[in-house]
Order: sequence, then C-alpha cells, then structure tokens
Amino acid sequence: MIADNTPVIIGVGQYSERPQDEGYEALSHMDLGGRALAAAIADSDASGDLAGSIDTLVAIRQFEMSRPGAERPFGGADNVPRAYAKRVGANPRCAILSTTGGQTNQQMLGEFAAEIAAGESQCAAIVGSEAISTVLALSAKGIKPDWSEEVGGSIEDRGFGLDGLLEPGLMAHGAAGAIPLYALCENRRRANLGLSLEQYRLKIGELFAPFSRVAAANPHSAAPVERSVEELAAVTDRNRIVAEPYTRMTVARDQVNQAAAIIVASAKLARELGVPEDKWVHIHAVSAATELDLTQRPDLSRSPASIASLEAALARAGKGMSDMSYLDFYSCFAIPVFNAIDHFGIAIDDPRGLTLTGGLPFFGGAGNNYSAHAMCEAVYRVRKDRGSFALVGANGGWMSKYSTGVYSTTPADWSANDRFAKLAKADDAVPRHEGAFDSAVVETYTINHGKNGSAAIFVGRNQAGERVCGNVDLSHEPTRALFEGGEPFEARLAVTQDERGRNIGRVA
Repeated sequence: MIADNTPVIIGVGQYSERPQDEGYEALSHMDLGGRALAAAIADSDASGDLAGSIDTLVAIRQFEMSRPGAERPFGGADNVPRAYAKRVGANPRCAILSTTGGQTNQQMLGEFAAEIAAGESQCAAIVGSEAISTVLALSAKGIKPDWSEEVGGSIEDRGFGLDGLLEPGLMAHGAAGAIPLYALCENRRRANLGLSLEQYRLKIGELFAPFSRVAAANPHSAAPVERSVEELAAVTDRNRIVAEPYTRMTVARDQVNQAAAIIVASAKLARELGVPEDKWVHIHAVSAATELDLTQRPDLSRSPASIASLEAALARAGKGMSDMSYLDFYSCFAIPVFNAIDHFGIAIDDPRGLTLTGGLPFFGGAGNNYSAHAMCEAVYRVRKDRGSFALVGANGGWMSKYSTGVYSTTPADWSANDRFAKLAKADDAVPRHEGAFDSAVVETYTINHGKNGSAAIFVGRNQAGERVCGNVDLSHEPTRALFEGGEPFEARLAVTQDERGRNIGRVA
C-alpha cells in the first residue's frame, strides 16, 4: 500500500495553437492556460471533483511579466493563478505567481510534493502559458484585443527572481539578453575543443537535427519541420548569424502559443477522487541548484551547478544516467545540452534521444514554462512504459539555475520527505574588476548582429587575474580581422574607456 501522504502526479495537460492552423482562435494567455489545466484534470480520469480539490495553484510567470517595468501589450489578469483557476471552477486556498526562470516549474513541483508529504497540502496545480505568437500576429494587423481581467483574491507574488542574472558590466557592453550571453559560453567551449566556427556550427547541427525530427512529430510544436545538419549549420539569408556562433534556427523560439499544466496530489486524495492508479506517476527526486554569476564562473564554458543538480537527483532516486529510459535536457541553446552530455559521456546520437518534445528551437521555448511540456511528455512515456524512468533537466537564466526531476510509475517512498533538495551555491567565484583597466587577455567573445549593426563583446582577465568585460573596436582592422576570424582566444587587448565609460579593446 502506497502511504497516504505520498505525492503523485495524477494529471498533465498541454494546449497549443498556431496562427496558420485551421480553427485558430487567437487565445489569450489565460485561455490557453485554462485549457491546459482542463486537459490535466481530464487526463486524471478522476470521478470526483478534482478542480474543487486543488488547494494550491502556481502560475509560471509569463515572459511579458518577467522583468520590472515590462508592459503587457494587450493587458492581462490582475491575479494570474486565480484567472487560470476560475476557468475550471477551482478556488485554491493558496495562489502563487512564480519567479522568472525555466527551472521554476520543476522546482515548484518538488516544493509542493514536499508540502504534500508533510501534510501541508493535498493537491497542487502548476500552470504556465505563453501567447507571444498571437500577440505578434495580431499586432502586425493593428488588432489590439483587451485581455485584462479583474479577478481579485489573495495572491503570493514571489517577485522576479533576477538576482545574479543582470550583471551591470555585461549589460553596459551589450550582453543583456540570452543570445549573446549563451554565445559567450558557447565560444569558450569551442575554444576548449579547438574547433573553428564552421566546425562548431556543424556540431550544433549534429546535436539539434534529431531534436527537429522529434518536433516534426509533436502536434504541439511551434515549428514542426525536420531540419538536416547542413540546414542548421549553413549561414544563409534565412539562417543568418544572430550572435556568433549561433544561426537563427539553432536558438530558442519564443514565438509560441503554448500552455502546460501538471497536477500533483496526495495518494490519499487521489484514491478519494477515484483517480486510477495506472494514472499515477511517482516523483523519485527533484533537485535545484543556483550557479555563480556568469562572469564569476571559473570555466565560462561549464555550469557545475547544473551537473550537481543532475547528480543529486539521480543519487536520491538511487539510479544512474544509464537507468533513464527517457531524457529531456533543456535546449534553449546547444551549450546547456552539451554541458550535461559532456559530463555524463552521452553521445549526440544516443538511441534514447535527448529531448521528449523536440527542444526549444523547434518545439518552442514557451517562456519560463518549457519544461512543464517536457514533464508532461515524461509522464506520458513512463505511463506507457511502466517501470521505466524519465529524467527532465530544466534550466533558467544563462545556465544560472537548474532543476532536475526523475519520474516513474514505480512507487517512491516519501516517508523521510527528503526527495526534494536545494543545493548550496559554489564558493569558488572568480573575482571581478569593476573599474577601469588598461589590458585584458580574451577568454571568450561573441559578435552580436542586430538591426543597428554588429557589436563585439569580450570577457577576459586583467593583469591581476580578475574577470573583466568590454567591447571590441571593430573599426580597427587587425582587431576586426582577429575577432571575425573566430580565433581571438588568449589574445591580449589594450583597453581604453570611451565617453560612456565603456571598455573598448584593441589588439595590443
């Protein structure tokens, strides 16, 4: 007999639409999320009132609400979790708006599983949605619907959770978004491997071509088209460089209309609601870790915190990576996947595959909620393949936060309530230099290509060994040739400060 306070996933649901689809409804974020939650309730096959039994509902923060001062183009609900709840007739005691980060949904699952095991909750739902594609499609036509809702009620807003993500030095030099920041990490890995830009783009293509194959068969994919290695690697007008070494097709696609929901309940409540046990999926471990700021990391190509999270979850589950039949590694860019498979010795063409959805560049990067879709897919797989295990690795920031989950229909013993763990942050931060400096040795770089031209960003060390960053003077021909050639690593730059206080480097 499974103990009454054992947390079990009893229902999962996804909902999506594309502007080009027949029957496209241009649904709001709230309507998409409501339909996903309704799908999760239906998925449980409960004979009782599951919606009325949800005592906690967490809404994953939408992208358009993920930074201070951001405006929601069409407005939105004043209480997002309760807006989802009302669409299915739920009235949770606790309504939560999550922090920012792609790891959040899985971390919240671990948190609420622990609360259920402790008897502090009986049923929690996690819901997230994005309608970025619809916002762009309607805006392009000059259509501006009113998506505002006055829902009211109590809410626990956990804030933006941007600590460690917004580094003033990087932002001042144009590295303010995910693409250039990941590119800095990616190019350092390329340097470690001794690969040219062209060789490395092929490696990214080899990694992601199988992802696109999975996406092509997924009905919820934003871009269900299989791509070849060569299509992904070749630089063309349709596949331009967005930031070295990334082509457009190999970065996360945020233009999606996707929603996913997960419901976890105590075994006792699941029985009372008449949820068949063949619907139950057990949570064997969830771990969460936070990485050092990007410019503090000893090796800019790696995230040891992500690895620590993966290893901790596997250890608590009593399993190894080889025991996992199903894998989904967060794939907003190639390097979070490489970070994991490099460490565990997993081949790019591992027969298990590395994604359950099709990955963020092809299935879609549904804001902070992508991994909820991966968790739904994991539940589907282990229900069908009973006794098997699935692992989902969820990433936030710029390999800044990570959460790992291990799932199976095999029961998990929660009597000690120690299957959810938050790991300690590393204490080996590289010192940073905040003021002016006159020289630096390049560790990594990227060239950002935007509407207003190209800008090169470098990260390196000053003479004292402190981490520094700056821009590259692309008007200086020897410097431009070095950086555009893709091999500026270990070069020494002479650095001056411009009228805006930015550090500008030239080949010394």
